Amino acid sequence: MNDLCSISGLDPLWDWNVTWYTPHPDLTQCFQHTVLVWFPCIFLWFCSPLYLLHLWFTDRGRIPLTTLCCAKTVLGLCLASFGFLEVFYLLVRRSAEIQQHLVFLLSPVIRSLTMLLAVCMMQWERMKGCRSSVLLFLFWTLAVICSLVPLRGNIQQIVDKGFSTDAMPFVAFFIYFSLQLTQLILSCFSDQRPNTDKHTYRKSPCPEEDASFLSKMLFWWFGGLVVQGYRSPLQADDLWSLRDEDSSDRIIADLEGDWARECAKLQQMERSLSGSCPAGPKLTEQTQLLKKLKQEQSSGFCLFRVLARSFGPFFLRGTFCIIIHDAFMFSVPQVLSLLLGFMHDEDSPLWKGYMFAFLMFLLSSLQSLFNHQYMYSCFTVGMRVKTAVMGLVYRKSLLISGAARRSCTVGEIVNLVSTDTQKLMDMVVYFNAVWVAPIEITLCLFFLWQRLGPSALAGIATVILIFPLNGFIAKMRSKLQEVQMRYTDSRIKLMNEILSGIKILKFYAWERAFLEWVLGYREKELNALKRSQVLYSISIASFNSSSFLIAFAMFGVYVLIDDKNVLDAQKVFVSMALINILKTPLSQLPFAMSTTMQAIVSLKRLGKFLCQDELKPDSVNRELYSPEGGDGVVIESGTFGWSKEGPPCLRRIDVRVKKGSLVAVVGHVGSGKSSLLSAMLGETEKRSGQVSVKGSVAYVPQQAWIQNATLKDNIMFGQERKESWYHRVVEACALLPDLEILPAGDGTEIGEKGLNLSGGQKQRVSLARAVYRKADVYLLDDPLSAVDTHVGQHIFERVVGPRGLLKDKTRVLVTHGLSYLPQADLILVMVEGEITEMGSYLELMGRKGAFAEFIRVFAGNEHKERSQMGTRRSVSRLSMTDFSIDLSQEQLISGDMMSSASVQTMEASDTEDMEPAEDVGRLTEADKANTGRVKLQMYVEYFRTIGTALIIPIILLYAFQQAASLAYNYWLSLWADDPIINGTQIDTDLKLGVFGALGFAQGVAIFGTTVAISLGGIIASRHLHQDLLSNVLRSPMAFFEVTPSGNLLNRFSKEVDAIDCMIPDGLKMMLGYLFKLLEVCIIVLVAMPFAGVVLLPLTLLYAFIQSFYVATSCQLRRLEAVSRSPIYTHFNETIQGASVIRAFSEQERFIQQANTRIDHNQTSYFPRFVATRWLAVNLEFLGNLLVLSAATLAVMGRNTLSPGIVGLAVSHSLQVTGILSWIVRSWTDVENNIVSVERVKEYADTPKEAPWTIEGSTLPLAWPIHGTMELEEYGLQYRKGLDWALRGVSLSIQEREKVGIVGRTGAGKSSLALGIFRILEAAKGEIYIDGINIAQIGLHELRSRITIIPQDPVLFSGSLRMNLDPFDSYSDEEVWRALELAHLKSFVSGLPDKLKHECSEGGENLSLGQRQLVCLARALLRKTKILVLDEATAAVDLETDNLIQSTIRTQFDDCTVLTIAHRLNTIMDYTRVIVMDRGLITEMDSPSNLISQRGQFYSMCQEAGLV
Repeated sequence: MNDLCSISGLDPLWDWNVTWYTPHPDLTQCFQHTVLVWFPCIFLWFCSPLYLLHLWFTDRGRIPLTTLCCAKTVLGLCLASFGFLEVFYLLVRRSAEIQQHLVFLLSPVIRSLTMLLAVCMMQWERMKGCRSSVLLFLFWTLAVICSLVPLRGNIQQIVDKGFSTDAMPFVAFFIYFSLQLTQLILSCFSDQRPNTDKHTYRKSPCPEEDASFLSKMLFWWFGGLVVQGYRSPLQADDLWSLRDEDSSDRIIADLEGDWARECAKLQQMERSLSGSCPAGPKLTEQTQLLKKLKQEQSSGFCLFRVLARSFGPFFLRGTFCIIIHDAFMFSVPQVLSLLLGFMHDEDSPLWKGYMFAFLMFLLSSLQSLFNHQYMYSCFTVGMRVKTAVMGLVYRKSLLISGAARRSCTVGEIVNLVSTDTQKLMDMVVYFNAVWVAPIEITLCLFFLWQRLGPSALAGIATVILIFPLNGFIAKMRSKLQEVQMRYTDSRIKLMNEILSGIKILKFYAWERAFLEWVLGYREKELNALKRSQVLYSISIASFNSSSFLIAFAMFGVYVLIDDKNVLDAQKVFVSMALINILKTPLSQLPFAMSTTMQAIVSLKRLGKFLCQDELKPDSVNRELYSPEGGDGVVIESGTFGWSKEGPPCLRRIDVRVKKGSLVAVVGHVGSGKSSLLSAMLGETEKRSGQVSVKGSVAYVPQQAWIQNATLKDNIMFGQERKESWYHRVVEACALLPDLEILPAGDGTEIGEKGLNLSGGQKQRVSLARAVYRKADVYLLDDPLSAVDTHVGQHIFERVVGPRGLLKDKTRVLVTHGLSYLPQADLILVMVEGEITEMGSYLELMGRKGAFAEFIRVFAGNEHKERSQMGTRRSVSRLSMTDFSIDLSQEQLISGDMMSSASVQTMEASDTEDMEPAEDVGRLTEADKANTGRVKLQMYVEYFRTIGTALIIPIILLYAFQQAASLAYNYWLSLWADDPIINGTQIDTDLKLGVFGALGFAQGVAIFGTTVAISLGGIIASRHLHQDLLSNVLRSPMAFFEVTPSGNLLNRFSKEVDAIDCMIPDGLKMMLGYLFKLLEVCIIVLVAMPFAGVVLLPLTLLYAFIQSFYVATSCQLRRLEAVSRSPIYTHFNETIQGASVIRAFSEQERFIQQANTRIDHNQTSYFPRFVATRWLAVNLEFLGNLLVLSAATLAVMGRNTLSPGIVGLAVSHSLQVTGILSWIVRSWTDVENNIVSVERVKEYADTPKEAPWTIEGSTLPLAWPIHGTMELEEYGLQYRKGLDWALRGVSLSIQEREKVGIVGRTGAGKSSLALGIFRILEAAKGEIYIDGINIAQIGLHELRSRITIIPQDPVLFSGSLRMNLDPFDSYSDEEVWRALELAHLKSFVSGLPDKLKHECSEGGENLSLGQRQLVCLARALLRKTKILVLDEATAAVDLETDNLIQSTIRTQFDDCTVLTIAHRLNTIMDYTRVIVMDRGLITEMDSPSNLISQRGQFYSMCQEAGLV
């Protein structure tokens, strides 16, 4: 190169005297004309092949020829022609001496060819749809930077000599430079979207897609949303659509197939392992347990592998950024060393100091940019992992087998998608730290070795001592976390059941027992958390003190091994800068290890769930429907079980159901009728035999499953609306009267689980859904049981019977109604899981077998029971709305626009009766997000629960901690400035001793503060959870009817988790950094008072940016929290209705709905984490300006400042960037998470029930002794200003009287029961029981002394004994006696665990009839003087019904019994019957007298065939 330059008459390539050892530095002419010209060109030529190859494989469509593209192309061609003109000019003017101008000839040629390459690349990018070129942006940046030196030289020459005669080269250079600069500016903009880009048509596309490379690097594209959020609180509509690559459809489509292949491999491996096991005695329990653990681990590893394959490439992009970030990070201390060296060397020219100052600023800024690109990549991958895992779990929950479903409750599945996905997202962010941190630590120690020699080994020894301690702590915390998660699962599962069965809890006054049960789990959960937090505090203290401990060990060994070893500013502060770098990986490593451990636990849990047994699609052969004759459903030699192990539920089943026939299935409770339908649906485990079904299937389950949607949506269930058919179906299912009374007709929203419908209405809607489907095969599981007599008859005739809408369809009807049997083509009689008899009604009667005997026994009743044999209401809740004309309107029009966020509307004034048209018929509302900044009141509430006794010591400890830190740092600077006498420093032992004492004092203070904050956080979360639980359980029933359980579960899981961990962690971080910032400001101001001039505007800018950020971030956090609830509600709903969804083959539609909900949530989550990156990039740039100003001021005042104080100030200002960024981030985290306190406290202001107990109550212990009841002008309203549900009812019921209450749907029968139990409070009048006004006693005093057997047989997961007696008030003998009287003794005795038999969630492992008998046993156990029956025998067969009726007559003979009756025959021997209509008593007398009066009761008896 030198030869080439010398030929051209130029000086050598490099000359130190020209470049470095001079007050006026410059680069040689040779360097300027070769390296500076060639370097950008070589860069482009070198990178272009790979880049062009990358473009070859990515085709996003073609970009049209835009103005921007034309401008760039024209400029590129101009630049290329400039080079050729330069060559031409040289050849013309210097042709004779061309040999001497080789460099000047070569450089323009290379430059012009490179420009042509750049133009070609622009066009290739346009063809491939690349809108912003990274490579060309970097090329133009390098070209402009390399042109700056010649630019300076040319300007200098013009200034010194003026324009010479040959001004042409100067003009040419300036034009060329201007064109290059213009190209650089143009490359900062993004081109328009390609023509084929489908995103063009999205509502509000994400601006990131339109952003240029520079905008993406600096997150400028996000600025618009921040400004919008600052001006007015963000709403969901303000957010952008999700990018295509982040959408559920795209992510899960790729992942699902991959996971299915992994699962198949795993199952094959398990089969081969089990096949290779030696035959012989059964495996020991220990071996089985080990095998199970191994399966869990391998399933977790498989899931990790699938996720890594899908998201690994994007994650590696982030990994590349962190490696570049590390390179810049380690360069900064080296430049600091050069700056301190400059301060020491008084002869160094000033330009070097300014250069080092600018270099530190540049390196710090680049380090910041790459760090945030890494974080952005990680959070994006985390978000996609969350979407993927939620999607997989949801799809699995639709496929999981019955046995597996019993082992994972709804609460546990919700926990998988809330807590465990969060753990995986955390792991994505911190996973790289597991391997990057050790490399960073090694590099730090290497550079420290360079500074301090072998003394650096003392630092290594300290690190080695800290590591095992933290590894041990991480392991212990992982175990504690598993324990904590177990209790959290149990608590959430129990809460889910409480919310599902809240009405039963209120009727039985069991709230306190369940409250104690939840708090028991909570206490165990908090104990595990407390131990974990104390261990974490030790970990934090050791790591936060690690920089001091390492410095103390190194400096101590360094000065003690040799007197000649002196600590000057360079050694001390470069070492401290390296130690501060070392602090980040040291603090990240335990967190990364702990997060990875937690993620491994979560992966195992998720893997275990995703590998659970699925329903086998081949268990039922689905065949296409053909109109010819033949069989619609065939089961041959079928044996079925609910699980692989255990006894079968159905044996030796052989059934052929002819097409178009009606088959009735009869049998006792628990005989296997519902199991038979499940076998036809493929819901059971087929052990042998064949099942085939021809055509599509519609299924009506025994317990109607209703979605939280409009009535219309529930009936159409995803089908198109065909008006005439829809009307016929609604009419046939007797829903027309209901549509007339609902405020918005079929557009009325049905509450969660159908809360605002009666059992009969729910069952009719469920039946209408099946009929509307026009399926080929109908499986009807006792749909007529839950409806009134005349309605049942109407439905049988119009829908199911030989002349109904389904007359040509294949129907399998499970029923207890004898009157329907003669019309059936085939009757199956089931006993204990076997079909004992089969044939038509006449055939079976002719055989004179068990069926004929059964019919004869009940022949007397057959006439009476004709049309109402199944009038039970299987899952009806004693609804707040007695589904009456008045009450439906009251319930639905009533301001039940009450959402969880604004429940106060329950007490809205009378003027609110008029609702906007679009709100009529709304019941539940989605979670609402509050707007604006979090109120100061929330912080006050939170800190008040912690208590001032703990807050003051925390503040004092922090102040002491930072004072100690400031003192030891200042002490170090004094030590560094200590003069060196005879090659040594004096009193090194004393200096080391003081340094050590101050550092150790800081370490103790750190431990104290972290423990105190953790304990304060636990105290606060204990109180807040207790208040939440108490407020929810004390809420009236109306609250639960309009608040989706997903909202409440969200409060108890996600929000409580945030209060447990997030807020204390955020406070620790925020306070720690706040005090650290104070320390840095003091140091910088003490060193350079002039820095105050820079600090003040920077502080104002910080405050300005922070106010923009916090407003937007808080609102995004709220929107994200609000959009999360519907995901859990939908999961909950789907899991409970999975069998219906499968039967109707609607899985795809529900998956799509889940995808939509997840995407909606991610729409607010994505900008939320980008907001943090936007903030950090802006703040850290300002922080780097402080570094620049501190270093520049140090250079300017080098004659007055000592190296020690400069080292102290600059090394601390280097930390400011991170500190300020962390303050705002942790502050925002606290503010974001304090929203959880806000959301938990919401329910404190909702209306509450009356007190459970009244202090000083004089109520006798044995009350009520007689059981008399007086109602005086009793009136009931669902809300002020609405019609009366009961209108001034006066009634006197005597001791031991048996009273039947009858009336058509909506008469107010159930309202009366609700009033007696004070589920609804009286609007006027009083009820007296034994002369005591029930309004003046506590709710529990009332409800625990009277008993109801409700329609809805709710059981809770736990032992059978707990379900009967949660307070343990009765002996085992009394419990067994109650079971015997309830006809359950033989069943319970046959169970392996007897009374300790575990009931699954909702009592699903007992049949509906058995559950109803358990409810009867509860009543027998309580044996109170007043019993209310809400047609409690609805779920049992006729024989058991008779036994129950006789039990009630004998066992409750000395009690007052009120029966809300639908089967009139059950009350014909009662002392009195009350006939109600529209809230009034219209008739009241003995049954015989009422019949003789031939009034309303008489006509009802006529309809029922009793007269």
